[in-house]
Amino acid sequence: MSVEHEEKRRLRRHLLEVRRALPADVVAARGTALATRVRELDELRAAPAGAPLTVAAYVSIGGEPDTLALLDALRAAGVRVLLPVLLPDNDLDWAVYEGAEHLVPAGWGLREPAGPRLTPQAVAEADVVLLPGLAVDRTGLRLGRGGGSYDRVLARLERSGRRASLVVLLYDDEVVERVPAERHDRRVHAAVTPSGVHRFRH
Repeated sequence: MSVEHEEKRRLRRHLLEVRRALPADVVAARGTALATRVRELDELRAAPAGAPLTVAAYVSIGGEPDTLALLDALRAAGVRVLLPVLLPDNDLDWAVYEGAEHLVPAGWGLREPAGPRLTPQAVAEADVVLLPGLAVDRTGLRLGRGGGSYDRVLARLERSGRRASLVVLLYDDEVVERVPAERHDRRVHAAVTPSGVHRFRH
């Protein structure tokens, strides 16, 4: 196990403990603020000619910043929202978000859209990809949960040549000076927190 891998493991454990201590009303309030900030992204104001804007997002769980208000706001604005469906090998398939009433329980406490599956490659249709994470550093390096699902997503986007904007959704104190880097890690273009948008150059 590399030094960087062990550093990541310790940092993940600390950040998850902090999130677990957050009261439910704080998580909800920060989620509402986050939804407002995400809608300020320039990337969400420029729909491609002749097609609706497509955003790949996710349904938050546990202490993650609450995304339901954001998903509903995007859908109400005419955005085509894709949500992940976890596959047995930890890869992600995708389906269209049709409203909270069409989310169904899945493994690991997840909720997933009940509609038709579009294949893992469908993420390459996204103009903006909203990513979960635990932290991001000042260079845009994102720390995920360690399951590898989004590493596959980001690698798939890279292979497709799609120039989607990669945006991680976090709490304010999760924008940190440094995240330990491993070879497979990729950087994001921006982070959105309840207090604003953070841009990264790389």
